[in-house]
Amino acid sequence: MSQDRRFSRKEEARRSVWDAMQQQKIARFPFPPHHRIPNFAGAREAADRLFTHPLLQQVERMKVNPDAPQRYVRIRALNAGIVVFMPTPRLRGGFWKLDPAAIPADALSRAASLGKAKQYARSVALADLPQMDVIVAGSVAVTRDGKRCGKGHGYSDMEYAILRELGHEPVPVVTTVHPVQVVDDFPGDAHDVPLSLIVTPDEVIEVASPPAEPPGINWDLISRGDREAMPVLEELWESTH
Repeated sequence: MSQDRRFSRKEEARRSVWDAMQQQKIARFPFPPHHRIPNFAGAREAADRLFTHPLLQQVERMKVNPDAPQRYVRIRALNAGIVVFMPTPRLRGGFWKLDPAAIPADALSRAASLGKAKQYARSVALADLPQMDVIVAGSVAVTRDGKRCGKGHGYSDMEYAILRELGHEPVPVVTTVHPVQVVDDFPGDAHDVPLSLIVTPDEVIEVASPPAEPPGINWDLISRGDREAMPVLEELWESTH
C-alpha cells in the first residue's frame, strides 16, 4: 500500500482495513470481514513465521485469542506442547485451558477451533490462571510502532488488564495480520494492549519500544452492565472493592 494511511480515529482505520480486505479479496471465512477480527489469506503462513521467532522458542504457556485467523497459532502451539489459555467469546465464560498433554494427538487441530474447543478444554478460575510467557492478540489494524486496534469492543485490552489486575507480570504481546492491516498511524489510548511483535505471512516487525502497558483495569470505564455480562469482571470487582 503506497498511499499514506494515517487516521484520526480508530474507527476510520478499522473501516479502511475491512474495506480493503473485502475489495482485494484478501478476507477468508467467516464473511464479511467487517466488525470482527478478520480472517485473511496467509494466516497459516503468518502463524508458521511467528513460531520461527526466538520469542516463541521457550514458551510453555500462552494466551491466544479465539478468533479465526489465530486458529493456526493455536494449532502450532498445541503441536509444540504449549499449554494454550483461550478467553471464551466476550469473556462470558471466563477462560479455557487447552493442555496438549491431555488431548489426543489426532484431536489437536479440532481442539484449536473455537467450535470444538469446549470438548477438550477445562475452565480455569481466575485464581488459577498462571503467569503467561506470551500473549497472542487478534487485530484489525496495527502500526509498526506497536499500536493495535481490534474490532472495537475492547476484549483483548480487558483480558490483558485482568491478568495485570491479578498481579501477573507484563509479557510480550504479538499478533498475526495481513500486510494490508499494517497502517501508518491512528490514535492510541492508555488502556490499549501494546504490541512487541507483528507477524505477516512475509515479514516480522519487531517493535523496539512498544507503548506502555496498562497497569490493570480502569474501573471508571466499566459499567455495572459490563460486570454483569462478564462474571470474571464481577468477581474481580468484588475482590477489590
